[in-house]
Amino acid sequence: MDVIDPPPPAPQPPAPSPLGRLRLALWALVLIAAFGGGALYFASRQKPPGAADAYASAYGGSFAMTNQAGRTVTDKSLHGRPYAIFFGFTRCPDVCPTTLNRMAQLRKKLGADGDKFDIVFVSVDPEHDKREDIGRYVELFGTPIIGLTGTDAQIERIVKAFRIYYAKVPIEGGDYTIDHTASIFLIDREGSFVTTIDHQEGDDVAAEKLKRAITQA
Repeated sequence: MDVIDPPPPAPQPPAPSPLGRLRLALWALVLIAAFGGGALYFASRQKPPGAADAYASAYGGSFAMTNQAGRTVTDKSLHGRPYAIFFGFTRCPDVCPTTLNRMAQLRKKLGADGDKFDIVFVSVDPEHDKREDIGRYVELFGTPIIGLTGTDAQIERIVKAFRIYYAKVPIEGGDYTIDHTASIFLIDREGSFVTTIDHQEGDDVAAEKLKRAITQA
């Protein structure tokens, strides 16, 4: 009887090297990240009904104030032009003058687009800031600024509309200063909220946000 030798074992693929295993793991992470990013992008495009409207109405609303010339300014009278609105007080030692000066510089930076929006300054210190005081104050910045004041009730209404925080802080000598929200709110020509400018953001970012407010709606 012939003896038949068993067939040789099938060759086994070489075990992946540690570097190969690392490459496989990295490719797997890339694929997971790509899939996850695509899913997030798709989800972000599928906003629930009314989400955009809710965002646009997050800040702002009806108000009536008095400008430095003694004329009534309302949310409706500001319609037709985008505006950047900031809340503060004329005796503010740093944030207010720095912010208004920055807005003046950003207006210059935008060139022709700088004439397409208004700058609005609202005083939250009616006890000290009369319309004449605000008028003299905004003139210091070398660019047109709408300065607004009003009664306590009018100020409460506008700060509630924009969700502004402010509070008197007693200081030595019986006087006071005011803590307040330092953000600038950008409103488009239809009166809808666009975004805010934070005092820590760079001027290039702030300028792009202003362009967005100018072109929106």
